[in-house]
Amino acid sequence: MSKGWGQIEVKSMEVYALVGSSGTGKSHQAMNVAYDHGIDTVIDDGLLIKDGFKVAGKSAKREATALGAVKRAIFLDPEHAREIRECLQKLNPPRVLILGTSLRMVLRITEALQMDKPVKVIKIEDISTERERKLARELRENHGMHVIPVPTIEIKKDFPGYLVDPLKYFFKKKNESRRKIGEKSIIRPKFSLMGKLYISEYAVQQITTFVVLPIPGVSQLNRVNVKMQEEGVTVQLELTARFGVYLPDLAKEIRGLLHQQLEYITGMIVYGVHIVFKSIDF
Repeated sequence: MSKGWGQIEVKSMEVYALVGSSGTGKSHQAMNVAYDHGIDTVIDDGLLIKDGFKVAGKSAKREATALGAVKRAIFLDPEHAREIRECLQKLNPPRVLILGTSLRMVLRITEALQMDKPVKVIKIEDISTERERKLARELRENHGMHVIPVPTIEIKKDFPGYLVDPLKYFFKKKNESRRKIGEKSIIRPKFSLMGKLYISEYAVQQITTFVVLPIPGVSQLNRVNVKMQEEGVTVQLELTARFGVYLPDLAKEIRGLLHQQLEYITGMIVYGVHIVFKSIDF
């Protein structure tokens, strides 16, 4: 972990990542993975969880929209990120498990929380069967059911009016009998009951045009290529710059502003903003 928030220096924490597509059962498997690697602290969907209990944060499942849930999960809210950082600073666990739909998402979380990059990345495909993942996808897509690795009795106070059900979980190591190690909660978030959210390439192109054209030094936006990926997007711009502008500085300004605005407006992870200057406007 990075040194000191404020005046305090914190010893290094080993970060582990559990990655897999949305709805493949990461939260369901999280505690087994944590138990197997001697980890007692987990970051999942906006929550900081220690020994199976929530200690800080706000669950992305409380958001009214899928867009809000994504923003919450990657800690785009500075106050939310600060709360988790300060709690991590106090707890100072030796190891932390972070859940994400991709390694890119985990890296966004570590950046927001000022943590080191993962020392180990565990893929959901390596710890679950295709049958388990298929069942998880069916429960997510057909019934809007999400798992939170926190006991129901504790999570209910954070979800007034929601339908929350308990799910006990067990763990068995080789030559050991199966034993209960905790409880998870099943919840149906509002956004899962309101249909799905799709953001089209054309919408991203429009946002890009709106953000880039007013930037001083940009004369014309010739072309915007958008590549949609899971949970994110890559944008390539071809534009005309005004004469006399230092192009490296202009490119840096465009890249930073567009990256910030696209993530804020869409909630998607921006994997890259690539800029090609096609001509100069004299």
